[in-house]
Amino acid sequence: MEVDAFDRIEATFQSFHAYFRPAFGRKQWRERSRDYLRGLLVQASERGNAENLSEAVEHASARVLQRFLTEAKWEDTAVIAKLQEYLGPRLAHPEAVWMVDGSDFPKQGKRSVGVARQYCGALGKVASCQAGVFLGYSSPRGRALVDKRLFLPEEWTQAAARCEAAGVPQAERTYRSKTELALAMLRQAKAWGHLHAAWVTGDDAFGVSPEFRRGLEREGLRYVLEVPGYLPVWPTEPVWVTPPATGRGRPPKPRPRAGQRQSVQERRAVLARAVWRVLTVKQGAQGPRRYRFAFARVRETRTGRPGGVLWLIHKENLDGTEPRAFFSNAPAETPELVLARVAMSRWPIETEFEDAKSQVALDEYEVRGWPGWHHHMVMGLLAGAFLLSLQQDWGEKDAPADASAGVSPRLRTAAQKALQSRGPALLADRRAASQRESEAITCKEKASPRSVNPSL
Repeated sequence: MEVDAFDRIEATFQSFHAYFRPAFGRKQWRERSRDYLRGLLVQASERGNAENLSEAVEHASARVLQRFLTEAKWEDTAVIAKLQEYLGPRLAHPEAVWMVDGSDFPKQGKRSVGVARQYCGALGKVASCQAGVFLGYSSPRGRALVDKRLFLPEEWTQAAARCEAAGVPQAERTYRSKTELALAMLRQAKAWGHLHAAWVTGDDAFGVSPEFRRGLEREGLRYVLEVPGYLPVWPTEPVWVTPPATGRGRPPKPRPRAGQRQSVQERRAVLARAVWRVLTVKQGAQGPRRYRFAFARVRETRTGRPGGVLWLIHKENLDGTEPRAFFSNAPAETPELVLARVAMSRWPIETEFEDAKSQVALDEYEVRGWPGWHHHMVMGLLAGAFLLSLQQDWGEKDAPADASAGVSPRLRTAAQKALQSRGPALLADRRAASQRESEAITCKEKASPRSVNPSL
C-alpha cells in the first residue's frame, strides 16, 4: 500500500476521533479514548482485552487502558448521543428501520455485573452470561449499532449490596425487562432527534410482548415484529354468542363462539397456496432476495378475548423452509411489499453483532463493574461506526444495508495496518530509503566518465 493511502486512513481516523473527543471530558481520557479505539481497530489476537490492545498501540499500557474502562468518569450516554449525531447525515433515509435485538456474552463469576444463569443466545442454551439489549439503525445507505443497555436479572436488582459492589447506579437498580430497555433506547433516540425512522422490527422475544407493542404504538411507531407460532389470533369479525340464561345469578355475558381462536401456526397450516405471493424485498449482493409471503388481517388476543386488528404476515423461503410469522400495526392500506421489506430488515442486526465481535472485539473484555461494561460497549460501537465511514468514504458512497456494514477484507486489512503505531512510519522509511538509494545511483552515474564511441 502506498504511503498516501496510509496517510488517508490515519487522517480519517484522526478526524473521526476529533468529532467525539469532547464527549470524553478530561484531557487524559480524551487521549486514552483515541488509544483504546485504535487498539480495537488494530487488534488481531483472539482476546481483545486491555493487555492485548496495549500491545497493538504505542505508548499505551494495559493498566492505563483498563483504567480508561473501569475508573474514568466519562459519560457513555454523551458519547452515544454524539454517535447518533455523527451517523445521522450518513445513514438517514425515508426507508430507514429501527432494529431491536439482544446479544449475550458468556461470562463467569458472581461479581461480574449482570451475570446470571439465563438463556444465552451465543451458546444456544441456558448458561452463565451477561445479556445486552441493542438498538440498530438500517437504511438503504447502510446500518450500524447505535445504542446499548445491560439487562439486570431480578436476582441482581433484589441484591442491593451486590449492585453497590458492581457500581450499578441507584437509578438502574429497579428491574426492567428487555422490552422496557428497548423502549427506553427508542425514546432516547427520538428525543435526541439525530436519527429518524417510522418503523421498528425485532425478533419474537420482542414481538411476543403485548406491552412492547403497545409502547411502540404510544410512541407513534409502526412495527413489524416476529412472533412465535403459538400466539392465538382471532378473525377480524368474531361471532359472539350468549349462553342461555339459567334463571339463577346474573344474566350470562356474550362470549366468542368456540373454535374461532387459532394459533398463528394453525392459521398458516390451512392457508391456500393461492394466497401466497413471491416478493422481491431487496437487490442483494448475490442477486434479488425473494421470498414467499401471505398477508391477512386478524385480531390479536387480549386477556383471552379478541383484541385490536393488526396484520399477520407469514414468510417462507421459496422452497418452503424457514417459516416465520410477524405482527404489524400498520394501517390496512399499507402496501404488502412495504410490510415484506420491513419484516426482512430484522436480520441485518445479527450480521452487525457478528461483525462487531469478529472485527472490533465487542465481546472481548475483562471488566466486572457497570462502568467498564458500558464503556467497552460504547467504544465497540464507535469502532463499528469508523469502519462504516471508511467503507462509505473509500470508493462507495453508501454501504448497502444487505452487505456488511464493516469494510471489505482488503480495506479492513489496510486500515488495520495503517492504524498500527508504526505502520505509516515504516512505509515512509522504506520509501525514503528507496529514494536515497535512487539518488545515490544517480550521483554515481554523474560522477562516472561517459564512454566514447571510437567510430565518431
